[in-house]
Amino acid sequence: MEPITLQPVGVVHNDVPEPIDTDWAKVVSEIHIDAAYAPGLAGLEDWSHVVVLYVMHRAAFDINADLVRRPSDALPALGIFAQRARRRPNLIGTTAVKLLGVDGNIVRVRGLDAIDGTPVVDIKPYAPIYDGVMNPLVPAWFMQLMQEGG
Repeated sequence: MEPITLQPVGVVHNDVPEPIDTDWAKVVSEIHIDAAYAPGLAGLEDWSHVVVLYVMHRAAFDINADLVRRPSDALPALGIFAQRARRRPNLIGTTAVKLLGVDGNIVRVRGLDAIDGTPVVDIKPYAPIYDGVMNPLVPAWFMQLMQEGG
């Protein structure tokens, strides 16, 4: 396969300097969009939620340790594509977040699970007709992990 090159359109600024595993829902972040892309934010403020795609630039992927791993000690080993761990082959993150506002080239959001300095590669409005799924199947182990605070 051919390599893919991505250019960031902005960067995350928040008070989270290191990755955390819980409480992302409370985190308020500013995404500072490069001035060249700022006109592309026109109309974004009309949406309540957006999907942010970003690069987990401080994570690392070790194929031997991370391709199949246990989300917690109490859970079975699972493939990386069956879980939402940050150590992934391409370190791409995506999160649907609450849009708090747009001011010039700054997009304020709540719930973005990205640390300070994270490169953002795209922002899209969250559209339930495309992004929402009615009655999705979620494995019991995932619900257990969420109850444990994971």
